[in-house]
Amino acid sequence: MHNPINTVGIIGKYANKDIGEQIKTLNDFLVQREINVVLDQNTAESTAISNLRSTSRQEMAALCDLVIVMGGDGTLLNSARSLAYYDVPLLGINMGHLGFLTDITIDDMDSKLSEILSGNFIAEERLLLRAEIIRDGVAISDNIAFNDVVVHKWEEARMLEFETVIDNAFVNTQRSDGLILATPTGSTAYALSGGGPILTPTLHAIVLVPICPHTLSQRPLVIGGDSVIEITISEGGHARAQVTCDGQINLGVVAGDRIKIHRHNQKITLLHPADYNYFEILRAKLRWGEKL
Repeated sequence: MHNPINTVGIIGKYANKDIGEQIKTLNDFLVQREINVVLDQNTAESTAISNLRSTSRQEMAALCDLVIVMGGDGTLLNSARSLAYYDVPLLGINMGHLGFLTDITIDDMDSKLSEILSGNFIAEERLLLRAEIIRDGVAISDNIAFNDVVVHKWEEARMLEFETVIDNAFVNTQRSDGLILATPTGSTAYALSGGGPILTPTLHAIVLVPICPHTLSQRPLVIGGDSVIEITISEGGHARAQVTCDGQINLGVVAGDRIKIHRHNQKITLLHPADYNYFEILRAKLRWGEKL
């Protein structure tokens, strides 16, 4: 991305009591630099901000050279999914603790944004996953995930039984509490707590992490980013199952359903300050090097 930034969209954390004032501060900062500002319609409604132009996210993507997300990683995940079909970069400003995705703090906002608006930034392309639920040969659901797609048991203390196929090759039949399929971005989320590896975010790969497998030989698996994974819920299983995308979209599945997971045909571009260092964020978030 080398085009000048003339129009900026703003998406704010939903129902956050402080977000309105922060958006006004950001708007003033941008207007002083003769940048047009467009506010997300849902954000405008939840904050009662009426003096800024507000639009749907679809229109925002068409109008804007950059979308700034104010909130936490969850807000950015939601924003990324809604803008996944449009070629507009995202920038995260964190409203609380340091995030993996929203890496600019409120205190640093003015200085970091000044650098970025002048063209001094790092642009990263991040992989997205697409999850389809197929029942009796018909796709009944089609969703996008930035972090992960999780197939897991639902409301019952019983293990799931399912079959995994990768690129038309049978992998195994597994009995476990479920399976996490994560992008490199999502490798530091649920997959990490499940014992999965950390993947640097620009890798073209997908990681599969079993959740409490019944056999100890079942280990995390890293595969190519172009792979197609198909998971079929076994007819003989007794537990109810659910598919969750980014911990925010929940879909029920039944025995015989096939969940097809593969990369989305577009990537999300994240902008970072020029001094962005992924390993510095890992050290801060995971507290590497601290005395225990």
